[in-house]
Amino acid sequence: MHIAQSGLGSYVESWSPPAIEAHDVLSPAPTAALSALFDQPEPVPALGDNLPPLWHWLYFLQWPTQQGLGNDGHPGQGHFLPPIPDRQRMFAGGRCKIIEPLRIGERTRRISSMSTLTSKRGTTGELLFVTVRSEYVQHDHTRLIEEQDIVYRSGRSAGQHTTDLDTSATPHSDVPWQFPLQPDPTLLFRFSALTANAHRIHYDAPYAKGEEGYPGLVVHGPLLVLTMLELARRNAPDRAVSSLSYRLRRPAFAGEQLLATGGSTGRSATLQIATHREPRHATAEVTFA
Repeated sequence: MHIAQSGLGSYVESWSPPAIEAHDVLSPAPTAALSALFDQPEPVPALGDNLPPLWHWLYFLQWPTQQGLGNDGHPGQGHFLPPIPDRQRMFAGGRCKIIEPLRIGERTRRISSMSTLTSKRGTTGELLFVTVRSEYVQHDHTRLIEEQDIVYRSGRSAGQHTTDLDTSATPHSDVPWQFPLQPDPTLLFRFSALTANAHRIHYDAPYAKGEEGYPGLVVHGPLLVLTMLELARRNAPDRAVSSLSYRLRRPAFAGEQLLATGGSTGRSATLQIATHREPRHATAEVTFA
C-alpha cells in the first residue's frame, strides 16, 4: 500500500494500522430487535439458529466516551480511521463470503485488518478509499469473510444536496420480489441504537440540513443494504447465501417511500432500492449455495 505524498496522501504515507482482534457472543436479543424493526412476524431468528446474512453488523459494537465523539457524532479516533483533517466518512459498499453461517448464541472472534488504501480525485475533490477485511471465527473455523469499502474526504460539503422531499410519491415495479419501507425518524433512531451509530445526520434534522446540506434525515447505508437482503430472506428462505456484494449509490431520506425490488435467476439474485426519484439508491448481488 503506497500513496504519493500529495494532498490526503501526505497524511497517511506512514499510516499502517496493524490487525486487531475482538470477541463477542451473538446474543439473540439484537436479532429480535431488528426483526421488530422490520415488522417481521414470529418466529424470529433465535438461539441456535443461523444468523441472517450481514446481521453480524448488530454485534462487535464500539461505544466511545461522549468526549470521544466529534461534532458530527462520529468517533474522533478509531483504529482504522485515517489521520486526515476534518474527516468526513461515507460507506460505499462491500463484499461478503459466507463459508458457513454464523450461529446465534455462540462466542465469536473477529480479526480485522486494512487490506487496501488508495487516493482518488473525484468531482468533489480528493477522496481516500479504505477497505477493511474481517474474518469471523466460531469454534476455530472461519465462517465468514467480509470486506467493507469506506470513503473519506477532508472538509464538509454543505449545500450540495438540493432534493425536494416528496413523502407521498410511491415507486413502482413489476419485478417478482418487493419489500416496501418508509423509514421515519423513529425507525432511524432505533437502527442507530441497534448499531451504535451516533452520526447526527440520522437523528438531528437541523444538523443534517444546516451543516451537511441534506434535505432531511439520511437513511443509514447499512439499513438500505439489510432491507435489500430481506428480499432474499423472505422470498427464498430455504436457499443459503454463499456470497454477496453491495454498493451504495445515492442517499435516501426519512419519510421517503422506499421499495426494495429484485429477483432470482439460477444461483444468483439481483437486488436494488428505489424511490420515486431514483431507481437505484443501492444495489446488491447475491449468490446462493
